Order: sequence, then structure tokens, then C-alpha cells
Amino acid sequence: MAVLRPFDKLPTLNSGTLLLVGPDEALRQQLAETILQEKRDFNISIHLATSLPLPSERDHLRPRIDLIVFMIDIKSKYSLKKVECSLAHVDASFFLGKVCFLVTGVGKVNACSIEMNAVCKLGEAYCSPMLFCELELEDTRVATAQRLVRMLRICAGHIPGVSALSFVSLMRKSDDN
Repeated sequence: MAVLRPFDKLPTLNSGTLLLVGPDEALRQQLAETILQEKRDFNISIHLATSLPLPSERDHLRPRIDLIVFMIDIKSKYSLKKVECSLAHVDASFFLGKVCFLVTGVGKVNACSIEMNAVCKLGEAYCSPMLFCELELEDTRVATAQRLVRMLRICAGHIPGVSALSFVSLMRKSDDN
């Protein structure tokens, strides 16, 4: 069983690699396209996966992953189960600021299949930020893409003096207030 590790390969200068993990292929693809349309000063490589582990036969070709975004559709219990199973394949060092949970479908509260409390506990258990959004709405998708680009920039080490761990620490402190 291959465990995804963040520091196996050296970073490529002026680039960042994002891994979007979630069962909804259409939403992953839409978000990836929106991220790539964002104005930025570094190259972004995006990989899409339904779940982890990633196939090991391409390990030697896979770039270092700087940020993993686990996408959870609040309308699908299957979505949460897939993410929970995938978490076992992530090295613990990723949870030092290089993982976030993106909860989608929050605008359809009456269609929720997952308790919001269960999703929030997942973020707390893994000390990882939670982003809540409605990706079907273009404005929200663009705002989410912009936020993920900023997070990726930090996780890839392109902001001097700010580490992914310190950034997540600041986010958690602001959530507490």
C-alpha cells in the first residue's frame, strides 16, 4: 500500500502541485479549470483523483504534491466515506498544513445526507482547514479557486517567511475568534 508523502521529491521552482480528491468528477474538473484560469505568478499542476491511494505504477513520474484538497459533497454519504477511506493513505506530515477539506453543496441544506457535525469533526480530527462552498455557482467557484491558489502558493513555499503550518495555525486562530 503506497502512502502519499509530501517531501519525497524536491519542489520545482516557481510551481505548485494540487491534488483534488473526491467522487464527483464533474465538480473536480470544473474547479480545476477555474483554478487554472486564475491569474498567478507561478505554474500550477493539478491532478484529479476519485480516491486514494493513487496508482503506484506512475510514482516515478508524479511530481511532489504541495496541497491535497479532499472534496466532500454534503448531499452524499458516499462522498464522506470515500474521503475517510482515502485519509489512511496520506502520510501524517501532510496534516501539517498541506491538506484541506472542501465541503460542497452547502446551499442545499434540505438535501443534506451528512450531518454537518460529522464533517466538522473530520476537520478537527485532522487539524485541517474546512472550506464550505457551493461550486455550482460560478462566483462561488471563482472565489474558492482564488482561495485555493493562495493556499497552494503558501504550501508550495512561494511566500518567504510563511509556512503551510503557520498559515493553518493562523486560520485556526481566526476561526476561534
